[in-house]
Amino acid sequence: MNLLTVLGSNGGAGAGSLFSIILIYAVVIGIFWFFAIRPQKKQQKEHAALMTTLEVGDSILTTSGFFGVVIDIMEEVVIVEFGNNKNCRIPMKKDNIVEIDKQSNEK
Repeated sequence: MNLLTVLGSNGGAGAGSLFSIILIYAVVIGIFWFFAIRPQKKQQKEHAALMTTLEVGDSILTTSGFFGVVIDIMEEVVIVEFGNNKNCRIPMKKDNIVEIDKQSNEK
């Protein structure tokens, strides 16, 4: 018996179906990257750009919804003063800052 007669017409179908499965997986991974990973990277870049503009005296909004004023800035931590009580100073991570409101010197 010849190998071609044993395989018959199904011999080429195995390679074609393997290629189609790989193509389907590539499309699914591409769609996942486009809708999940890409927006997250964009948001991380925007947050990093926001943190470079942070200065002492800026009003901030935290992820927990508290408003405060930046007193000191370190590498990963900022010291924030909350409320009218000047004794309420809390260190917090920069990652917890959602919004920055710049203080203008105009009066």
